[in-house]
Amino acid sequence: MIGLISATAAGAAARDRLAAAWPDRTRVYDGPVGDAVRRAFAECEQLVCFLATGAVVRLIAPLLGDKASDPGVVCVDEGGRFAVSLVGGHGGGANELAREAGELLGAEPVVTTATDAVGVPGLDTLGLPVEGAVAAVSRALLDGEPVALHNESLWPLPPLPVAAEGAYGIRVTDRLVELSEREVLLRPPTLVVGVGASKGAPVEEVLDLIEDSLREAGLSLKSVAELATVDAKAQEPGIVAAAERLGVPLVAYSAEELAAVEVPNPSDAPLAAVGTPSVAEAAALIGGGELLVPKRKSAARPAMATCAAVRRPARGRLAVVGLGPGARDLLTPRAKAELRRASVLVGLDQYVDQIRDLLRPGTRILESGLGAEEERARTAVAEARKGRAVALIGSGDAGVYAMASPALAEASDDIDVIGVPGVTAALAAAAILGAPLGHDHVSISLSDLHTPWEVIERRVRAAAEADIVVTFYNPRSRGRDWQLPKALAILAEHREPATPVGVVRNASRPDESARLTTLAALDPATVDMMTVVTVGNTATRDIAGRMVTPRGYRWQEGAK
Repeated sequence: MIGLISATAAGAAARDRLAAAWPDRTRVYDGPVGDAVRRAFAECEQLVCFLATGAVVRLIAPLLGDKASDPGVVCVDEGGRFAVSLVGGHGGGANELAREAGELLGAEPVVTTATDAVGVPGLDTLGLPVEGAVAAVSRALLDGEPVALHNESLWPLPPLPVAAEGAYGIRVTDRLVELSEREVLLRPPTLVVGVGASKGAPVEEVLDLIEDSLREAGLSLKSVAELATVDAKAQEPGIVAAAERLGVPLVAYSAEELAAVEVPNPSDAPLAAVGTPSVAEAAALIGGGELLVPKRKSAARPAMATCAAVRRPARGRLAVVGLGPGARDLLTPRAKAELRRASVLVGLDQYVDQIRDLLRPGTRILESGLGAEEERARTAVAEARKGRAVALIGSGDAGVYAMASPALAEASDDIDVIGVPGVTAALAAAAILGAPLGHDHVSISLSDLHTPWEVIERRVRAAAEADIVVTFYNPRSRGRDWQLPKALAILAEHREPATPVGVVRNASRPDESARLTTLAALDPATVDMMTVVTVGNTATRDIAGRMVTPRGYRWQEGAK
């Protein structure tokens, strides 16, 4: 919960804007400011104070404990110009909160955390348990000293300015290792622990078994990703409580699913009790991986719990990111976040240039020219299969005439794929023209490089006969100058010469141009590959210089 505190009418107005935008995330604290801050500090994970930073510093100073438990605190000035991350930038999430609040209020986020200021991700913000000399290694990263990365688990990390060797080190492993005073240890969630238990097994017995088994195998409890069991034991209190105390999900499988898993130590006892010859080993192995701890019983007499542990291989991460039509303010926050998260960026050189300044230091860029779409898709998938965090970029929306299709055709289920939507060229052009897509519409590419013209023509004819608004992508190039006139002629068989046509070039970019013409008056020679052509249907009208297709036709009929 985010506590909101203000002292003046101006502050209250901005406070109420945040409260209205985040009704489920915020709580307004009224009354004397000092009391309000103290109550919010004790009850909330984060605070936004619409007060001077000096006042907030004096109010929260006696309340501060440590950065691991203190809430994140953001100050917004009375004029709403700045959102300052004051306390808990990383651990309390104040840096991100300052950015979010600033975006909503039109305020400039002020973040002074050293790593954020230079674009290096904080080691305590990577979403992994961290141990060791965090401050010393972070300082080395900031000072440009060589820091070696030993990613034993091949876990997909954001870009870090690391080297093959160095006096400082970052180690990513699920093993129990001794660290030097110049090392940081990151614990990836690679371990799955299968658990079986008799009815009434105490949670202490289950936990002791898991902890002892992992420790003796040289594995860290902090790398446990989940507990797994048979569905007949999914409500067993000892198992449920063990998962809760470890802070991991409990996953259950049917006896039939577990019985199909080949295990080294099957037994008649679980077969008779729950219908599968193995619970612990089968539940751990069902998703694949390396069995590190074979089935083991608890030390109690009689033993009431069993466990087994498997290391599942890390999965690379491929984000297919739509950059929108080109304008920076049409690049979504989610796309920006994925660009900053990726350690490898793959894309067309001209698209890379658009967002190069958003990348973190250390991001490896693999760029190529026009015509290499399939090669880029293969490269991105190959990099993800190496356990890396990869962003594959395209203009508009990644799934519309862009990189998602070739990438997903290459990808199998051994990597995680995330689609990040973007504003398409058709939508950007439509917003400039007015509302041409107010009713049914279709997008058709006129490029016959990959699609036979016979197929394209059949689609254009179908849209013409169905009276659907058509947006043409790739309408005309130097080597393809006859396809657009042919497509327009097909539409003209079913639409009046005065049908509105919108022509937008470089939508949302600095050299944007747009004009509204008609089906009869459009000169195809004025169109190129940077242009989107939108042809209205029989209901589309030019209203005050804007292209409008009504949502329905009743109001239009009534106006005749």
